Amino acid sequence: MKLVIVGSVAIDDVETPSGRREVSMGGSATYSSLAASKFTNAGIVGVIGDDYPQETFDLLKNSGIDLKGLEKVSGKTFYWKGKYNDLNRAETLDTQLNVFADFVPKLPEEYQNTEYLFLGNIHPQLQLDVIAKTQKTKIIACDTMNFWINGTPDLLKEVVRKVNILFMNEEEIKSFTGKNNIFDAADEVLKYGLQYVIIKIGEYGAIACSKSMTFFTPIYIIRNVIDPTGAGDSFAGGFMGYIAKQDYIDDKTIRQAMLYGTVMASFCIESFSFDCLAASTFKDIENRVNRLKETILVN
Repeated sequence: MKLVIVGSVAIDDVETPSGRREVSMGGSATYSSLAASKFTNAGIVGVIGDDYPQETFDLLKNSGIDLKGLEKVSGKTFYWKGKYNDLNRAETLDTQLNVFADFVPKLPEEYQNTEYLFLGNIHPQLQLDVIAKTQKTKIIACDTMNFWINGTPDLLKEVVRKVNILFMNEEEIKSFTGKNNIFDAADEVLKYGLQYVIIKIGEYGAIACSKSMTFFTPIYIIRNVIDPTGAGDSFAGGFMGYIAKQDYIDDKTIRQAMLYGTVMASFCIESFSFDCLAASTFKDIENRVNRLKETILVN
């Protein structure tokens, strides 16, 4: 398996200014794998309940995603209900972990030899357990959130020391480092031995930092945002999918991955759930990347 993605698979109930979808397929692993599948062979490690729709399972499979690591157990799938009054921030109305509460990642044997690994924002101990089972990886990337930054900081720091690429948003990296300036925060995180830290800054874009590079990518402009749920996961999935496809990492590859990740996030926000993301073609993706480049380049 070229790229393994570990994270949540969920059924959401989402309301935005554009409307509401009461049964909206979500979860970090779902969005990430759909974005990554446009570039490389990707497999999911996650858990679903017996209420997970068969048509969604089939859609993921037909998108070329390997589902050997997606465990189905008796009970209900992880459930999240949220409302966006401000499209930059969701108000959580209800969270039911259900079968995800007892989730222990189980990696099929072929997944243990993966070259590229992306760890969604699950418990840092679970991230460490997965890392210990995948000794042949070339690149390990992980995401996290304030819940783990505040609740299990020592474990999270141990994870950060073992990965090559770290995804955080602006609030998270400031909280993790205690620095008020994101570039100072990036420098602090890089001291853990990372190659790159990717800072997501919401509606403004994202920044990639290494010891030798700082690169800013603006958003791909979508005038009618329907649902921002999963945008960050789609960004990370597209980013990692592109890296796995190139099978090489340097500053130039990272800059290109930033563009492809940004474009995958743009498809995500155009619809509820992953409708537009799943329907996007490689031609669609390339067209948007070329347009995005035009917004960056100065002739």
